[in-house]
Amino acid sequence: MNSKWIYGIGIVAAGAFSLYFIVKLDFANALIGMIALFALTNSARAKQFRSQGMIREARWMQGLSVLFAIALAVVLFLKMLG
Repeated sequence: MNSKWIYGIGIVAAGAFSLYFIVKLDFANALIGMIALFALTNSARAKQFRSQGMIREARWMQGLSVLFAIALAVVLFLKMLG
């Protein structure tokens, strides 16, 4: 399967997850979805920038993607603790 499709499905799923929990007023779970959404979109932008030859911008976006992935792991860990 094309990687654009995988990114697209992940972005739509994270967005729907966030929107669902925002409507239900469960902001703790909505935060998890939004952090995942930011990580996925920044990773997709990094890949797009790299293919266009914008290496510095691609590194910046990849760094932001890693930052949001670490934040997601921390939030999930804290949620599991209680």
